[in-house]
Amino acid sequence: MSFYTYSELASIGFKSLGCEVKISKKTSIYNAGNIDIGDYSRIDDFCVLSAGEGGISIGRHVHIAVFCSLIGAGRIEFHDYSGMSARGSVYSSNDDYSGNFMTNPTVPVEYTNVSCGPVTVGRHCIIGSGSILLPGVTLHVGAGVGALSLVKKDCEAFAMYFGVPAKRIGKRETGVLMHEKRLHAAE
Repeated sequence: MSFYTYSELASIGFKSLGCEVKISKKTSIYNAGNIDIGDYSRIDDFCVLSAGEGGISIGRHVHIAVFCSLIGAGRIEFHDYSGMSARGSVYSSNDDYSGNFMTNPTVPVEYTNVSCGPVTVGRHCIIGSGSILLPGVTLHVGAGVGALSLVKKDCEAFAMYFGVPAKRIGKRETGVLMHEKRLHAAE
């Protein structure tokens, strides 16, 4: 994987950029001035970061795997130590599928009914391959989402979710919090 150098990343014009950030040169970045990326985070090949008015905020030690998309007018936040596996998608805005309005970005806004809502991925959350998060969703600290899940509602802290739509199927342990403290002490 070929990553941008730090000077190349700085020239893209991010709102803020942490140290030792790795972003693949095959990532598509739109509206970089609305994107914050924290220390040690990594974004892999073929990802799309399209920041709308709300912007995108990626914390420290966040991993966004290959073919992921972060798209929409609302705010998207990935807090420290969170991650999304391959082909995951986060949407902070959504067309109205009722048939009462037209859809897609080529249609003037007065004929559409796009809804927006922030999407928040808390610390230590993990999102499995092919999963989708819709506008207005919050994954609270430590929540996990299994592969190929559709998240339409908030997910509780340290709980596991799976399915279409995603439903709580169990819990996650909290050992990551101890490791977080150890890592902070080492840095």
